[in-house]
Amino acid sequence: MQLYAGLRVLTAGPSPEEAARAPHHLFGAVDPADGWSVGRWLRAATEALDGIAARGRDAIVVGGTGLYFRALTQGLAEMPSIAADLRRATGAEFEAMGEDAFRARLAKADPAAAARIAPGDRQRLIRAWEVYAATGTPLTDWQATGRPALAPGSFTALALEPPRADLYARCDARLHAMIAAGALDEVRALMARSLDPNLPAMKAVGVRELAAHLAGETSLEAAVAAAQQETRRYAKRQATWMRGQMGDWPRITASDPRDQWRQFLALNPP
Repeated sequence: MQLYAGLRVLTAGPSPEEAARAPHHLFGAVDPADGWSVGRWLRAATEALDGIAARGRDAIVVGGTGLYFRALTQGLAEMPSIAADLRRATGAEFEAMGEDAFRARLAKADPAAAARIAPGDRQRLIRAWEVYAATGTPLTDWQATGRPALAPGSFTALALEPPRADLYARCDARLHAMIAAGALDEVRALMARSLDPNLPAMKAVGVRELAAHLAGETSLEAAVAAAQQETRRYAKRQATWMRGQMGDWPRITASDPRDQWRQFLALNPP
């Protein structure tokens, strides 16, 4: 989500001061009206990494979406193009069937995709089905044929996994800090553009909840509480992904940033 412009507060993107201290790439680089796929991001990220390497510098890749890390380190196959009429038909089928029935149908064709796609992720459920419908091959099989952008051994991988209670407390505190820093203004600006609610940027945690408050549908207190709950749920999904997909990555388990840095140095001595 940090890819999209206008969401710096909502996505905890680098502050102007942080951006001035070191070059940052692909933060706030894309208009929210332009929904990028993982493949499109991978091409842009690979280009940025190649440029950094050509300058003789090391890159630090950070983020919270495990699928993007997997694409970078394990590869992502070139997906087939999907005809516009099939895309529209699949979206209509999702609305008519409902998520549970749609997911059950997908599970018969691509059980791995149906199991890993999070509840409520309409976009990825539809994508998985339309790839199968167009090609007869499950999306999971397509993804398994990709080549990694980073060669094995060319990078050091670390997973940040502090104690759950500390993580949830930070999630809750973050929402209050976001409000103080102008998150409502960011959501108000998005609402003024009347963007498609199915665009990735419109699904950033906090957008839907704060938009409901700005529309007069709920109090600010209730909106913040709902966004806090959704943030905790997202953090739980991240932890589940890391256990399943990044099980061999070394862990940094401290909560305090200084202790995290000490653990990092212990794992990667100068």
